[in-house]
Amino acid sequence: MSEVSPVVQRFIANISETAQLWGLQDPTNEEWLVCDSSEYEDADVMPLWSEAELAKSHCNEEWAGFVPTTISMDEFLEYWVEDLNQDDVLVGIDWRDEDDCTELEAFELGQLLADVEAAEA
Repeated sequence: MSEVSPVVQRFIANISETAQLWGLQDPTNEEWLVCDSSEYEDADVMPLWSEAELAKSHCNEEWAGFVPTTISMDEFLEYWVEDLNQDDVLVGIDWRDEDDCTELEAFELGQLLADVEAAEA
């Protein structure tokens, strides 16, 4: 695993306190927001946030129809990591805008979160 950036460290610290991640979901069809990667050609990324307010700040313009929705850390580790990896979808950590986002594989984020969970047990 590569060196963990300060953005990812802060994200992990926030998640470990609340045990929640935030994504954007379309309430009409319950689809989660996935968009084009800014780092990798032909890759998709699911933006995730460590705070509801950060997620909500992106519910405008082309994402105006989405609402911040919580994902428990346990649910993310049990279901989401495998599904995102199978679908080759990256995760965007505390997404700011397309030019300022740390993207990594869901497995890598899952491992970091599992390490925190194990350390707290």
